[in-house]
Amino acid sequence: MSATIIVGVDGSEAGNRALAYAKRLATLIGSECKLELVCVVEWSPYTFQTPEENSHRKKQKQIETQNAQERVIDPALAALKEAGIAASGVVKFGKASSILNNIAVEHNAEQIVVARSTEQGLSARVFGSVTANLVMSANVPVTVVS
Repeated sequence: MSATIIVGVDGSEAGNRALAYAKRLATLIGSECKLELVCVVEWSPYTFQTPEENSHRKKQKQIETQNAQERVIDPALAALKEAGIAASGVVKFGKASSILNNIAVEHNAEQIVVARSTEQGLSARVFGSVTANLVMSANVPVTVVS
């Protein structure tokens, strides 16, 4: 029986702790375990923007996707591959708690691993209230790493 674990990553120390915990779980479970790394860029389709901002929106989204892939997902996947752990990764835009839960459902995941953070900035926005929302609404167990 295979097991999939969804891991919320963002390149921060907190995200790295979540990844380290998921890596340990995958090692304990064995070769039947796969990690699915998810980097969510908060991106609301409902924000009000000027026509000029709207014309640049698609290009900006592509740039942010590429940056997240190169800065967060690719290095993590390389480290997991070196450790012999099966993994894949994706960058998504939107509300992090919904996206993490949806991906967990799509992959029939056993659990979601995210980090709790007291850091400011992007990590706080992505994993601060997201963690609480995810714990309350997820369809699978959520492990919160401190």
